[in-house]
Amino acid sequence: MLIINVKDEESIERALKRYKRKHRNVGVIKELRKRQHFTKPSVERRNQVLNAAYRTKKFGNN
Repeated sequence: MLIINVKDEESIERALKRYKRKHRNVGVIKELRKRQHFTKPSVERRNQVLNAAYRTKKFGNN
């Protein structure tokens, strides 16, 4: 749970901006999207290996 303390003489817009920044940095939306579809650990590892091979082939070993 995110808690934002609104300080004295602070506008609601400023507090809302701080809340949005904190929400983005915590990564709530990213985590929710990641959890929508489960992928087996073996499939994730295979994808990582394939991506690494693609990057090596495309960009070389600089």
